[in-house]
Amino acid sequence: MRRAVKYSVLAMLVMSVSAVLTASDAGPAQATQSQLRTPDVIFVPTPPEVVEAMLKVAKVGKNDVVYDLGCGDGRIVIAAAKLGARGTGIDIDPQRIKEATENAQKEGVTDRVTFKNEDLFAANISDATVVTLYLLPSLNVKLRPKLMTELRPGTRIVSHAFDMGDWKPEQTLDVNGRTVYYWTIPKQ
Repeated sequence: MRRAVKYSVLAMLVMSVSAVLTASDAGPAQATQSQLRTPDVIFVPTPPEVVEAMLKVAKVGKNDVVYDLGCGDGRIVIAAAKLGARGTGIDIDPQRIKEATENAQKEGVTDRVTFKNEDLFAANISDATVVTLYLLPSLNVKLRPKLMTELRPGTRIVSHAFDMGDWKPEQTLDVNGRTVYYWTIPKQ
């Protein structure tokens, strides 16, 4: 019960801060660049050692297509590209997409990655072999039916910090005090 209250308070705080940051950062370019809704969460970067662990537990390789839903600055998709995978980052915030694109250019992986300013709940993710997440528990649970419907059996799902409710992970890792969860889409 205490954990549920803690996450509810955290979710309300994140959404409140997100609304304030979005309102204060929105300039004319953002207003005209995208008609998407307000982000559900604020951008909090995944530490490099967690990115590495997420990609390692999912066994990302050159034949993979990695989708990062809520990609932020693109670090997970960029790291996957450095392992030989192709990747797509999806974020509702056009500023994050701009930053991710610039980071991909700096890292020399623009031939292997794409960043899309889209709502992750509406985006087509059907060609993913790996999906990475760093959202909130309520968003993971809301996203679960989409994952089950759109993704092929065997597609790997990795989440930093938050689980999927009653869908128990196949593996749970502790990475310097941070939790990483791993699942695969089951056969129908």
